[in-house]
This record gives sequence, structure tokens and C-alpha cells, in this order.
Amino acid sequence: MSARFPKAVALLAAAALLAAAAVELAMRGSNPERLAEDAGVDDAAAPSRYDIDYPFMRYSTAPRSDPVARIERRIEAGELRLDAKPPRGRLDALLAALDIDPASQVLVFSATSLQRGRINPGTPRAIYFNDDVYVAWVQDGPIEIASMDPRLGPVFYLLDHDENATFERQTDRCLRCHDSYSLSGGGVPRFIVGSGYTGPTGALATHEGWILTTQRTPLRHRWGGWYVTGRHGDAVHLGNIVVRDVGDLADLDRIRVGNIDTLDGLVDTTPYAAPGSDIVALLVLQHQVDVQNRIAAASYAIAAALQAAGSARGETSTPPPALDAVVADGVEPLVEAMLFVGEAELPAPVSGSPEFRASFERRGPFDDAGRSLRQLDLERRLARYPLSYLVYSQAFDALPTIAKSRVYRRFIDVLTGRDHDEKFAHLTDADRAAVLEILAATKPDFAIALAAAGADADEPANDGRDSGLRP
Repeated sequence: MSARFPKAVALLAAAALLAAAAVELAMRGSNPERLAEDAGVDDAAAPSRYDIDYPFMRYSTAPRSDPVARIERRIEAGELRLDAKPPRGRLDALLAALDIDPASQVLVFSATSLQRGRINPGTPRAIYFNDDVYVAWVQDGPIEIASMDPRLGPVFYLLDHDENATFERQTDRCLRCHDSYSLSGGGVPRFIVGSGYTGPTGALATHEGWILTTQRTPLRHRWGGWYVTGRHGDAVHLGNIVVRDVGDLADLDRIRVGNIDTLDGLVDTTPYAAPGSDIVALLVLQHQVDVQNRIAAASYAIAAALQAAGSARGETSTPPPALDAVVADGVEPLVEAMLFVGEAELPAPVSGSPEFRASFERRGPFDDAGRSLRQLDLERRLARYPLSYLVYSQAFDALPTIAKSRVYRRFIDVLTGRDHDEKFAHLTDADRAAVLEILAATKPDFAIALAAAGADADEPANDGRDSGLRP
């Protein structure tokens, strides 16, 4: 068992494997025969790869506390019904139960779901989301749900529109793509946002153009196969483009469609819960997916190392060097994602649905000056105060103690200016001061960590590899 844990960490960090798997995933996403084969698999009969690679996690059998699990308990107790109403079946009731704003709607017409036969530019898949869960609705198909469990990370479900149908947990089919490039084991569940040149049937027009995107991806490479509404000045993206001939790729400017407020003339949105596919929601979704994937990767790698070291949660104050290195390697990418390191600059100011922005920003929490990590900038970057609002999420709080302590120590190093690494140069002194103040005022356990770290204020900057165990 123990020999597998270092391998898991190495696989998560290997850039070469990432590149190789991206090609495989692109091939898999555009292969109708492969997807048809996947769709025919009895998910309940197939063992989860995580039950093999991480048996102590009990991915398939452990009690769940994600939003869907909570809804299941309410339904079983007779406290909630998900009634079906035309034209969207049970979607509207599910969004209300999960507290998901329909204004979060984004539309993807790339047929990379298991429901590929129902998805094309005329019938795109709608995705709605909040901080913890993503709901995908396809016309005439079951609802797909991806939910962030605090301990297990991403978990996946299908829900039919029959009012007697229950949530069907997916532990194999969805994970054939929603897996972090394990190839030979050691991957973890993840959420996916991709971009590729898409044809009129919803299939990829070319494999070479398909990529997984992150918040580091320039806008000009994002949203191929997605609809995009909103304003973005002279910036360009790949949204709204249907490639009818590969020759179109030689002159993308001729077929670009941008800076549109509605999708009139491109697709009939009457059946959907909202009229657009908001550019601001797309930006928020990408950041959120990046951070959640880093949380899951860190949680699995560090939990594996703790299991090998004989500690379930990492409360020990004297970790062995090998464990310390695993924690450092798992935490630093999460810290970078949460502090927007490498975020692609917006080439021009962006604006979208005022309903989505207002709904997103008002969730807070706010400090006494009325500031919040949810406030958006949208002039040159996403966040006005560049630290992820997912610091308030249950998944973040469920990180192993040893990991969360290190994250906080790294935040303190960066925000107090003790860490002068060039990768944090995008944070101005004003940014660092504001984020530090907001976080200390709105996150009580961080305020405790900050106070405890005050005695160390004159030490050299942390390089991200010390024990990080001081609270």
C-alpha cells in the first residue's frame, strides 16, 4: 500500500502526464462509439477506481455530506418534493432546493457529455451552479449533477424527471473523464472545463484544437463549444463559433460572434431557465473549478500520506520529512489558485448579466467596511480583492488540519509581504492589505492563525516548505 502513495503525488505533479492525458481526453470526448460503450456500462456493478487507489477514502461507500446528499435526506423525511413541470421537468424544483440562481446559466453545445446524442448547437446543455454544486440540463434527458463533498471531493449523480425517481450515484461512467489524468492509478475526481472547435453536430471539428482550460488560459483560447453573452470590448474568444468547415479555422475572425447581449439568431433559449450564457458566470465558474480541483488533489494526496504515516487527520506537530514534503507539494498549487497566480489578464473590461453579478456578490460575507471577497473587478481581472471566496467553503474547511494550517501560513506570508516571490507580484501592497483585513474580519479561524503568527513577524519569508503547523 505505502508504495502507491508517493506515486500518487508524483502523478499529480507530472506535467508530461497532463499533456498526454489531455490528448486522450480529447479523443475520448469526440468518439461516439467510446461514449456509447461507456453509456452502456452498469455503473453500480463497476468498482470505483478510488476504492482501489484510495481504499481508506471509501469513495463509493462513505457517508456523504454534499448538497445532494442533504437533499436526499430531506426527500426521505418527507420535507421536500421535486415536482416536474414543463418544459424543464424537475430542473426548476432542483435549482430552488439547491439554492442555485438560474441567472448562473451557461450553455455548452460541444457534445462531450454522456448525453452527446442530445447536445448540439441547436440544443445545448445548460449548466447552473453555486459554490458547491453544478446542475446540467439537457433537453429530453436526465439531469446531470456534479457536487463537491467536503471529504470525498467531486461526486456525480443522474436524476430522472419521473417524480418517483431518486438520485443515481455515478462512480464509474462519469469518472472516465472526470478523473485527474490517473492513467495508471493515483488520480482524483475533478471537474472539467474545456474549449474546442465544434461543428454543427456538436462533435469536435478537430482534436488538435481541444484543451482543458484554467484561469490561466487567455480569453482568446476559451469557450470553444460554448455560447457566450455579454460585453468584452476588443477582446476575442472562441464562444459562439460553429465550425462548418475546417477551412474556417484559417480565418476565425470571419466567423467570430462576440459582444452580444442575447442569443437571438443563434439558438432558441425559450426552453431554458434563463435567456443567456453569461460571460461573467463563465469566468467565475472557471476560477471555482480550478480551486475545487486543487482542494480535491491536495486532500487526496495528503490523506494518502497521512494514512501511510499512521495519522488520520494530521494533528501531529512533528511530521516526518516525507510527509512534510507531500503537504508542501499539495498545498502550494492550491495557494496559488486561491491567490489568482497566473490569472490571464482581461484584455478589456467585461460585463454580463446584472442579475448574476448581483446574486453572486450579495452572498458575502462582508467586513465592517462593506468589503467582500465576492466583489468582482472585471476591468483587468476577476476579483476586486484577489483571494478566492472558496476559503469559506465546507470543502476548504474539511482539508486535513496539517494542510489547512499550511495554507493559512502561506496566506500570511504572502499577504503580509514576507514572501516576495515573483509569482505573487500581481498583488499590490493595497491588494495584500485589503485581503488580509477582509479575511481576518470574516474568517474567525484565520484571525486566530494571524494572531498566533504575529510573534513570528520578523522571521524570514516562508518558502512554502516549512511545516506550516503553527495554527
